[in-house]
Amino acid sequence: MSATFSVSIIGGGYVGLVTGACFAYLGNKVTIIEVDEQKASSINMGIPPIYEQGLEKILKDTVGNRLTATTSYESVSTSDIVFICVGTPPNNDGSSNLQYIRSAAISIGTSLMNHPGYPVVTVKSTVPPGTCEKIVIPEVLGNSLKTANCVGFCMNPEFLREGRAIEDFLHPDRIVIGSSDKRAETILRTLYTSLNGNVICTSLTAAEMIKYTANAFLATKISFSNEIGNICKKLGVDVYEVMKGVGLDHRIGPHFLNAGAGFGGSCFPKDVSALISLAKEVGEDPILLRSVIEVNEQQPLKMVNLVKKKLGSVKGKKIAILGLAFKDNTDDIRDSRSIPVINALIQDGADVHAYDPMASEHMKTIIPSISYAESVSAALQDADCCLVMTEWPQFSHLSDEFSLMKQPAVILEGRRMLNRDDVEGICW
Repeated sequence: MSATFSVSIIGGGYVGLVTGACFAYLGNKVTIIEVDEQKASSINMGIPPIYEQGLEKILKDTVGNRLTATTSYESVSTSDIVFICVGTPPNNDGSSNLQYIRSAAISIGTSLMNHPGYPVVTVKSTVPPGTCEKIVIPEVLGNSLKTANCVGFCMNPEFLREGRAIEDFLHPDRIVIGSSDKRAETILRTLYTSLNGNVICTSLTAAEMIKYTANAFLATKISFSNEIGNICKKLGVDVYEVMKGVGLDHRIGPHFLNAGAGFGGSCFPKDVSALISLAKEVGEDPILLRSVIEVNEQQPLKMVNLVKKKLGSVKGKKIAILGLAFKDNTDDIRDSRSIPVINALIQDGADVHAYDPMASEHMKTIIPSISYAESVSAALQDADCCLVMTEWPQFSHLSDEFSLMKQPAVILEGRRMLNRDDVEGICW
C-alpha cells in the first residue's frame, strides 16, 4: 500500500476540487481551502459546484471522511504537501494575472511559520515560467521566516480535460514534477505512487513551460486544421477525409485535427495569449502563436457569414443554436465559440433560441437577451436555421426533430455531428 499524506489544496475551483477529491479518493487526508463560503459549504455537503463526470460520486465517498473544505488556512500548518490551485486570469494585454498566486503564497508562508516538518509547496496552477522562483518561493520563505532547506517547492502542472478530468487524473499519460531539490521531488513522486503515469522530473521553470507548450501546441493543431478546412471548403473537398489521411502519419497523429468553429474553454485561449505575452517580454515575436489566436477569433464568424449566405438578412429570423458549452460533458462556457456567433446574430437583429443540456444557466448570466429553450424540439420549432455549436453526443442522434423547422430546413454545423445529406459545415 502506498504512503498517505496530509494535503492542503488552495482553491476549490475546477483544478483544485478535482485534485483534492482524487487525492482523497486515493486515501490521503485532504483539506480544500476555498475563500467562497458558499462553495466550501457545497463541497462539504457532497454537492460539486461544477459539473464534472464522476466527481459527485467521489465527493459523496470522501467528504466527512478524508475530504473537507474550509475558508481557513489552519490545515497548512501541519500539511505534508500544499497545492496552489488558484486562478491565473488574463490581464487586458493577455499576460497572466498572478495576484492570486502571490496572495496564496503569502498566506501559505504565514501559516508555515510553526510547521514542525518539511512541507512541500506545489504549484498546480498554470503560471508563466519563472513564477515559482520569482514569486512563490520568495513569498513563502519570506513570510514563514524559514530557510530554503526547511521548505520544498514543486511545480506539478495539470493535464485535465474538462468533462473527463477524473479519468485523466486517475489514469494520466504523464506526471510532470518540477522541483527545487531532490527531497521535494521524492515526496511528491511518492504521493503519485499509486498512479501509473510516466513521471517526468524537471526543473521548476521547465515544468511551468511544459504546460504552456502543450496547450499551445494543441491549440495550434486546431487552428491549423481550421485553416486547412477553410481552404478545403473553397475547393469543394471534405476536410475530414483529408485529415483522416493526414492523421494516419505516426509523426502527426489523429488527435485535434477536427476542423470546426475553433477552440474555447478556460485553458487554450488564455494560455496561448499568456505565452505570446511572455515571448514579447523576452524579445521574441511569436508569429505562429499570434496566427493561432487570429484564426481562432475569425473562425466562428465564418459560421455567421454562412448563415447570411443561406438566409440573406437574418433580421427577424429565428435562429436555433444547439450547444452553448465550449465542449461536451461540461457546463463551462468560458470562451465558448457560441458566444461570438450569438452576439453577431443579435447585432444583426436575429431572434436567437438556444439549447444546451447543461450550460444554459451560465450563458444567461452573460447573454440574457436571447430565448433559452428547455429542449431541442422547442429550439427548433419554426426555426429558419439551426447551428450546431457543441459536440454533445445526443445531438448526433437527432433526425425527426429537424422536421419542426421551416422547410426546406437550413442546418449548419460548427462541429461534425450530424449524419445528414442536407447539412453544410463551416469547413466542409
